[in-house]
Amino acid sequence: MTQRLSPGTAAMLVVPPMLWAGNAVVGRLVHDLIPPLTLNFIRWVLAFGILLPLAHHVLRRDSPLWPHWRRYALLGLLGVGLYNALQYMALQTSTPINATLVGSSMPVWMLAVGAMFFKAPVTRRQVAGAFLSMCGVLLVLSRGEWSQLLALRLVPGDLFMVLATISWAFYSWMLSGTREPATIRGDWAAFLMAQMVFGLAWSGSFAGLEWASGRTHIEWGGPLVAALAFIAVGPAVLAYRFWGVGVQRAGPALASFFVNLTPLFAAMLSAAFLGDTPQLFHGVAFALIVGGIVVSSRR
Repeated sequence: MTQRLSPGTAAMLVVPPMLWAGNAVVGRLVHDLIPPLTLNFIRWVLAFGILLPLAHHVLRRDSPLWPHWRRYALLGLLGVGLYNALQYMALQTSTPINATLVGSSMPVWMLAVGAMFFKAPVTRRQVAGAFLSMCGVLLVLSRGEWSQLLALRLVPGDLFMVLATISWAFYSWMLSGTREPATIRGDWAAFLMAQMVFGLAWSGSFAGLEWASGRTHIEWGGPLVAALAFIAVGPAVLAYRFWGVGVQRAGPALASFFVNLTPLFAAMLSAAFLGDTPQLFHGVAFALIVGGIVVSSRR
């Protein structure tokens, strides 16, 4: 690995992929009950309510948030407004296993974004690892038949997931910067609230466009309420908390390795709740992706 991991940091970075896998499965379970952009907006409204008692001081007029509002508006767009909205859109046509495997190309995009926009060096070993990881992603997109790549017809969800992954790569690199005041960065609830204030505006705007297009049907009931409670507390609040601290401690490139645990958790949860039995090509793709990251992250 490029950096040394303490057991505590490693454990912290395992929690987000576990919760994200649950988010993918739940998003698929309720895709007929609520439009995807509306789901994302309601999720963050609930998360905002959860954090408000802990970080309401961030919203005061004299808060150190406002001099840095441009940075937090961009973080809110990438991490709150875009990433999860694109993922829920992906789950309209893609399975949780496929979506999370495509999302496992995260380390490749993390290297590319870091090199092009954040002046992070890229080694030959990292390039070799990126090639292996991309082979794994292409295997998922071709559904296990390489010959289909010549006449590949991507499921819309696959493309949405690629865009979501690129958005998260930019978000993670921005997290590694520490330009904001310590009063916000040092308080996890305040740091997340600062992003969520603007993220709510973005996700609300996207949901408004969805409603304007005529997608307004919501089937309220026990399953949808339970799903909203889970994704607001787990993937929204807790996963962002652990990911933010993990990225600050280990760095974006190393932390991105743990994203590859998401398909493993998604496969287990999908088999348990959706009856989606993993195929052989899923296992091969996962091995290629993880192998690529191991190669690229070694000294």
